Amino acid sequence: MAITTQFHNYLKLSKPGHFCFIFLKQKVFETFLTSLKMLCSCLVFLSRRMVLFHVLFLLFVASCKGKVQLPENVTVKAVFAFGDSIVDQGNNNHITTVAKCNFEPYGKDFMGGKPTGRFSNAKTPSDLIVDELGIKELMPAYLDPNLQTEDLKTGVSFASGASGFDPQTPALVSVISLSTQLDHFREYIGKLKQLVGEEEANDILRNSVFLVVAGSDDLANTYFTVGIRRLQYDVNGYTDLMAAGASEFIQELYKLGARKIAVFGIPPIGCLPSQRTLGGGISRECSEEYNQAAQLANTKLSAAIDSLSKNFLQTKLVFIDIYSSLLDLIVNPQKHGFEVVDRGCCGTGNIEVVILCNKYSGTCEDDTKYLFWDSYHPTEKGYRILVDQILKKYVDNFI
Repeated sequence: MAITTQFHNYLKLSKPGHFCFIFLKQKVFETFLTSLKMLCSCLVFLSRRMVLFHVLFLLFVASCKGKVQLPENVTVKAVFAFGDSIVDQGNNNHITTVAKCNFEPYGKDFMGGKPTGRFSNAKTPSDLIVDELGIKELMPAYLDPNLQTEDLKTGVSFASGASGFDPQTPALVSVISLSTQLDHFREYIGKLKQLVGEEEANDILRNSVFLVVAGSDDLANTYFTVGIRRLQYDVNGYTDLMAAGASEFIQELYKLGARKIAVFGIPPIGCLPSQRTLGGGISRECSEEYNQAAQLANTKLSAAIDSLSKNFLQTKLVFIDIYSSLLDLIVNPQKHGFEVVDRGCCGTGNIEVVILCNKYSGTCEDDTKYLFWDSYHPTEKGYRILVDQILKKYVDNFI
């Protein structure tokens, strides 16, 4: 108020020309202030938008990179899977065998409820691992006729459900043996070199992770259920045969360029629903005989891997103990959010697997309460928990 009064007094004493000059200066000043306010408002608006954009950008980058924090200067360019049904992404769809699952209710919770040949209700460990590493959302099967060129650069699965370290195991149900999986890998390398050139192809192989998942079918099917090998070997002798087969396979994989190899041990097969039914007596308890055989095989597999590690130069070769992780889910289901661990979601859950688990079998009401999807394979929820534990514990050892 005082300033306004002084200004009016000043105007009374001023000459007309002087007044016009003062008036113009005031108008210019007012215009300047108005422009300044508008500029500030714009800057505030833009800064808020920039902050929002920055946050969204960071979230997008984080999602693209995956959830696993890799060491500095470490890149995983691709992931490859070999072995059995745990990492078979649909290869068995394209061969003549009863060991396949490209029909309902398999894939019930997959994208659009589509059966793809994955031995689960949805995703498998292969899918979850490539997603966690930020490579891609799903790992395709090598034999998929719709395989995209880009997938050759980032990894595929050569695995075949019901295969194993023992050559007799895949022969029983006419699936792809580990030696044939290696042949497919050699073929793949040729395709990759044609696609990106030899130098880049070798770089991809050097900076990729190789998953080897086998052995369960050797013990559960070939040795205990069918029993052919029991006529030739006791458990000690048969697990020696398995360890020798694994060692030979890993050495061949190394020769073909693999330098980051994760070999999964054998789970407590005596606690799988089907093996409870076949070997757990009338009460369907975990079969201690089967579990002890799995533990013995794991001891020998681990020793073989340790021996190979000493001879492989610039290579990360790690044995992954899946036995303890899965057993913990079985023994302490409530801790992990499960209610049913002694049977699968499909059918009765006691014996149904592959063709016995079909659209006429029926499924449980809520498979998230079940550790197992069928009588042999975990649900995606079960796999997610296991993969999360494995990556936290072992990722620095094989990357």
